Amino acid sequence: MTDFDAQAISVIRGLAMDGPNEARSGHQGTAMALAPLAHVLFTRIMHYDAERSDWPDRDRFVLSGGHASMLQYSLLHLAGFGLTLDDLKDFRQWGSATPGHPEVGHTSGVEVTTGPLGQGMANMVGMAIAEAQLRSRYGADLFDHHVFGVAGDGDLSEGLSHEAASLAGHLGLGKIVLCYDDNHITIDGETELALTDDAAARFRAYGWHVEQLGEVGEDLDALEAGIRRAVEVTDKPSLVIIRTVIGTPASESADTPAAHGYAIFDDEIAATKAAMGTPPDKTFYVPDAVLHEYRRAGVRGRVKRDAWETRVAAFDGDRGELEAQLAGIGLPGWDEDLPRFDPGESVATRKASNTMLQALAPVVPALTGGGADLTGNTGTVIKDHGVFSAADPGGRQIYFGVREHAMGAVANGMALHGGAIPVVGTFLVFADYMRGAVRLAALSQAHTIFVWSHDSVGVGEDGPTHQPVEQIASLRAIPGLRVIRPADANETVAAWRLAVGAGGPTALILSRQNLPVLDGTADADIADGAYALSEPDDAVITLVGTGSEVSVCVEAAAHLAAEGIMARVVSFPCWELFAERSAAHRAAVLRRDIPSLAVEAGVSQGWHQWVDDVVSIDRFGASAPGDTVMRELGISSDNVAARARALIGA
Repeated sequence: MTDFDAQAISVIRGLAMDGPNEARSGHQGTAMALAPLAHVLFTRIMHYDAERSDWPDRDRFVLSGGHASMLQYSLLHLAGFGLTLDDLKDFRQWGSATPGHPEVGHTSGVEVTTGPLGQGMANMVGMAIAEAQLRSRYGADLFDHHVFGVAGDGDLSEGLSHEAASLAGHLGLGKIVLCYDDNHITIDGETELALTDDAAARFRAYGWHVEQLGEVGEDLDALEAGIRRAVEVTDKPSLVIIRTVIGTPASESADTPAAHGYAIFDDEIAATKAAMGTPPDKTFYVPDAVLHEYRRAGVRGRVKRDAWETRVAAFDGDRGELEAQLAGIGLPGWDEDLPRFDPGESVATRKASNTMLQALAPVVPALTGGGADLTGNTGTVIKDHGVFSAADPGGRQIYFGVREHAMGAVANGMALHGGAIPVVGTFLVFADYMRGAVRLAALSQAHTIFVWSHDSVGVGEDGPTHQPVEQIASLRAIPGLRVIRPADANETVAAWRLAVGAGGPTALILSRQNLPVLDGTADADIADGAYALSEPDDAVITLVGTGSEVSVCVEAAAHLAAEGIMARVVSFPCWELFAERSAAHRAAVLRRDIPSLAVEAGVSQGWHQWVDDVVSIDRFGASAPGDTVMRELGISSDNVAARARALIGA
């Protein structure tokens, strides 16, 4: 270890203590223990250019245990990613660039938003898939980088880590190097209270290469050698197990559960700094010599980036396709010749969705994905573009297996890596298994497309365990998630156009059963979230529907018209888009001068912000044929017409 190494590690540990102490909040011990490992990664191993943090062929770094964020912020400051010492001093404060857990898009150099344990580890798997696809399609001259990450006991305890690790091993993702901080400490106490797994054996069983380095947390050369051996393994992901002492070298708090949080205060900080040979009376201490050497390390990758840009300039393949894939957009004119369905056809929106996906695949090169063992059922089949595997890493069809949570988090990693617009599907009722990843997709504004089919009690015979009623409302509660429930095949086409073109995460809520293609949907613009599907001049009520219930509203309006009662019908596929429009526009669509009745085969929660009354299902379903369940629970044109009459009378 050189003098620079020793001094730099002491500086990182000092910052790891000072940031939380200034905020009176945070996690000190893990960041302190991992300072040598992070130092090795950022100064000896990883290829990056701090001045161009978006360089596509850079190595990625993921801090899965995001509570140790001060470690990452310290490295980003030292290496020159734009974080200042003042930013470090504002740790966890309103509007600062250094929030409590790393947030992608908020802080330069942060690749993914981490915090909920296991998510970052699964994001790494998605990043490695995206890298492998790009390398296979455009060659190793343009894409050949690694995904490095750090995880702890908490990450490996979460079930998500098992799903993600199993998938990564199966796919032979050799560009993953995951460093496991085996410190044997959790908040409740020693890990042995609840965890006695043999992590090495578990990961070997998953098909990973494992480096068990032992107690080398302070040995930089041993750390570097172990990581470099892992980098040389190309046919399987690697786990590097490192025994560390949390909170080291703090005299009182090291190796205690307290060190997992904010436990090292002024006197112990001063004593620890004195023991490390740094000024005990100085906070946020970064000597010029350390900063100078780190800034050199931060731009060392510029040579590789310049060489990469030269190779890109000389690329003689389809440049338009490459640029569209990296940007996550379609080729010019991608949305000019999309499928169109004729009124009178009867098509399940999940099937229309697959028709659309097949049409988009040739013109949106970044589209890739599949389903969680329900690929055909959810319409997430991508034919004629290969199946992603260790043997064919260029394949765009991905079989995730029964791993819903990992599928969502892996998809986010793909999207945030760049070069991929992931599409992932399962039944709507199983969106509950994915919720952690979906929430982070929204928080990160990852360009992930979630396809959830079998969207109501119309699923039928499988019964209430498989019949979603509360899921749509719960998804609409997530800020930043665009939830679209198309009424028919043509609205499904429009929904896909939005999902691909608008960026950010989109949830497509699709029917299992066939739905009639309605008059007026082929040319409808659902970008406003809702629109009048029928507009009789003398209407006395508005019927508002989403998904399969729009056709129920159309039938109910016909029943009422036969009695001389004229009803408008509004299709309302997306609350979030509608809420973005002006109050005047919303009032014109919903016509507040006449009563309004919404119809949705799910819970009523949230609907009263838009309408006067709602026909809904505020209970679980039942096992019976789907049309029977719908009718018995009130989702029928007869019941809607009756409720409309009652509302008009009221």
